Amino acid sequence: MSKTQPNILLVYTGGTIGMIMDPKTSALKAFDFKNLLQRIPELQLLDCTIETLSFEDPIDSSNMNPKYWVQIAEIIEDNYDDFDGFVVLHGSDTMSYSASALSFMFENLAKPIIFTGSQLPIGDLRTDAKENLITSIQMASLQKGGKPVIKEVGLYFEYKLYRGNRTTKINAEHFEAFESFNYPHLAESGVHLKVEYDDLFKPNLRKKLVVHKQFKTEILLIKLFPGISESVLKPFFIMEHIKGIVLETYGAGNTTTEAWFIDLLKQTIKRSIPIINVTQCSGGGVLMGQYETSTQLKSIGVISGKDITTEAALAKLMFMLGEQVSPRAFKTIFETSLRGEMT
Repeated sequence: MSKTQPNILLVYTGGTIGMIMDPKTSALKAFDFKNLLQRIPELQLLDCTIETLSFEDPIDSSNMNPKYWVQIAEIIEDNYDDFDGFVVLHGSDTMSYSASALSFMFENLAKPIIFTGSQLPIGDLRTDAKENLITSIQMASLQKGGKPVIKEVGLYFEYKLYRGNRTTKINAEHFEAFESFNYPHLAESGVHLKVEYDDLFKPNLRKKLVVHKQFKTEILLIKLFPGISESVLKPFFIMEHIKGIVLETYGAGNTTTEAWFIDLLKQTIKRSIPIINVTQCSGGGVLMGQYETSTQLKSIGVISGKDITTEAALAKLMFMLGEQVSPRAFKTIFETSLRGEMT
């Protein structure tokens, strides 16, 4: 392998970006990534060497789950010493969940893992796949003094690189499919690549890489709405095998103050089941105690998700349950930013 140029590993998991249209039948089919350079000759102009690895059976990202997160992580872990950066090609629908999960899996990450995908297949005339792929590889190749510039899990889409665990998919048909409402983007692609160095994650480079692979998925996401009823909600909360709950509340973390609801939360927390409070709003975060409607939540031990996204909250909850964090320490650790996922 060349040592003068950065070595980038491209990992294809599935998704629109890896599809080409059969000109005769118009059906979409996955193409062989070994022929990537023939499909996108522009890649040869990049100042790096590129190798590709593909899931044996590429999946639609709607089928993404922790088993596949571990598969992606192990591919990167096995090749970590031989490459300077990694680009993960992934369907856009669950990309924010996967980018969040990978950020928690890789502790003391000292190299870039950039997620990207596309809204149109690579063979489409107006595809966004080429730009997303080429620039993601460039972002993963950025070096300063022979060391990678980006040392975190990012998500690149339509001219912007975001912190992966800060993103949300906001549009199913525009090329600008993602947004990071509570954290600035890390880099932007224009005539030049403009990196916001002050906003990049700064890991402890003296510590060795640790890859965590345990997730517990027995969790619930509950979105509050006016008129939510006790008879519908109670069975979910009292299920025996539930290990944690993410509650999407109103505004800055407010909920109904009806006695049955507060009591349900209180009894659940008493069973050492963490309840995370995240906002339904696209931007902003939870400030428990700011309004009377959230003061009780604070006093009974509901965990503040602050300005974390729902996707990152779910991934962090599964990760922390997998790590078997003690009930006593759970609240403190969840309310602490581990990988730049909350402010």
